[in-house]
Amino acid sequence: MTALVLATEDEDPLAGLDAAVRLRREMERVEAVLVRRARNQGSTWAEIAGVLGVSKQAIHKKYGGRGLFRSQE
Repeated sequence: MTALVLATEDEDPLAGLDAAVRLRREMERVEAVLVRRARNQGSTWAEIAGVLGVSKQAIHKKYGGRGLFRSQE
């Protein structure tokens, strides 16, 4: 991931944008893994939402319908 961060500083703005897109995708993947891990360890949607700075509804909408998490409210 460090290489992607450095690539965003490329003098070529298109190369920097490409790196930013790839970095965003990787961060989305990491977030999904951590949300799943938090749910599996007993965290509520409200707790996860609080850490991410979004509403419980937003985080549940983004991750709750994927069938990857055990039911907990």
